[in-house]
Amino acid sequence: MEIVEVVAVKLAFKMNQLENKLNTKNIKPTSMRLLVLKQLVESKSAVSLSELENTFEKVDKVTLYRTLKTFEQKKLIHSIDDGSRAVKYALCEENCECEPEDQHVHFHCENCEETFCLTNTGIPALNIPSSFKAKSVNMVYKGICANCAD
Repeated sequence: MEIVEVVAVKLAFKMNQLENKLNTKNIKPTSMRLLVLKQLVESKSAVSLSELENTFEKVDKVTLYRTLKTFEQKKLIHSIDDGSRAVKYALCEENCECEPEDQHVHFHCENCEETFCLTNTGIPALNIPSSFKAKSVNMVYKGICANCAD
């Protein structure tokens, strides 16, 4: 098998995995949705709408925004307000329902401006008044990430 064929087979396999990921969340796998999901899967940190926009040569900003909102509504991704004035997006864990108890801490690097999910660090439960109903929780540590600290 030639190198080109091997690459084509690997790419087809990856796109099939992405399609399956969308299908399990009842999201129709359009070309734009597959491209956005591929970018989110390959990203090591959370990404903003403008960062995604810059990734693609020509993209309709409204379509990209709607794609992110669909992913968020179907609980494929979650949004992060890290204080940088740009909402960031990252993939949810496999069984995440985006309930407060599913959410985790994030880390925003003040040097490189990247925001990372700390999925192994849950947000501590707080005793809020019984008449209050929490829909979401956001906890962001700020400082210098490991890459910038080196």
